[in-house]
Amino acid sequence: MKHLSVIHATVFLLLLSACGVKKSLAKEGGAIPTGQTLKTEDTEAVQKLTFVQKVSDNAVYAKNISSSIDFRIQGDGKDISVAGRIYMRKDEVIRIQLTPLGLIEVGRIELTPDYVLIVDRIHKEYIKADYHQVDFLRDNGLSFYSLQALFWNQLFVPGAQTLSSELLKRYDVDLHTTGNYSPITLKNGDIAFRWDADKNNARIDAAAISYRHAQHGTAALDWTYTDFRPLGVKLFPVKQSIAFATSALKDSKQVRIDIDMGSLNTRDDWETHTQLSPKYKQISPEDVLQKILSL
Repeated sequence: MKHLSVIHATVFLLLLSACGVKKSLAKEGGAIPTGQTLKTEDTEAVQKLTFVQKVSDNAVYAKNISSSIDFRIQGDGKDISVAGRIYMRKDEVIRIQLTPLGLIEVGRIELTPDYVLIVDRIHKEYIKADYHQVDFLRDNGLSFYSLQALFWNQLFVPGAQTLSSELLKRYDVDLHTTGNYSPITLKNGDIAFRWDADKNNARIDAAAISYRHAQHGTAALDWTYTDFRPLGVKLFPVKQSIAFATSALKDSKQVRIDIDMGSLNTRDDWETHTQLSPKYKQISPEDVLQKILSL
């Protein structure tokens, strides 16, 4: 890894993928249903909710997941591969450490419910910012828990930490599609969410997020999951691919990230939060975003 710009591009992709909005959905009116229509709709509603519940129940029980990774990022004429490690502690942290050849850490990205931390080990620079300190993230109601759900192969509702039985009712499911998947969808303001869940085992094999805003432009993210391996009594995807395209930047961007995990570990003997020495210089969130926008 030669430049911090790779880390910047990576974290921007991950952050934008988790964007949500704070506006409530408007309820649309319709014709008054007949008794038979109501009965049919009630039956299908139960079927949809049952399927969504089955998908939700596939979530792993582990509190901690860590693994070595092969990390690859492609975009803007670059194709960079680097070794590293990923550490995830449920509801607390997602951390990616980049270590070329597995020897010396050159950078890390750390996301928690309270802050975003980007560390450049080479130049001894870092940013540590509250989500609300960054205009673009604040305006789009970014949630750590949305991003966490994507990494953990789970459903989510923007702004919610966990999925209650009431929140599960917000999803729609197309039970009549041909093929192997029953798409689960959710609309929230300017963002549309879709999860492709296997009809037979209710496993999420892909997630898609599309965003349209008059001022911020458009963005589309596709997150795919493969190579599911046992993690306790559940299965977890050790290969995750993230394809992202946006017109929200000065120049339209297309980026792809591949994360290939090795053996999964559920031990908890690792630090939750990064501690930096006084030798590191802090960079303001505005400066970092300006660099990201000029990539």
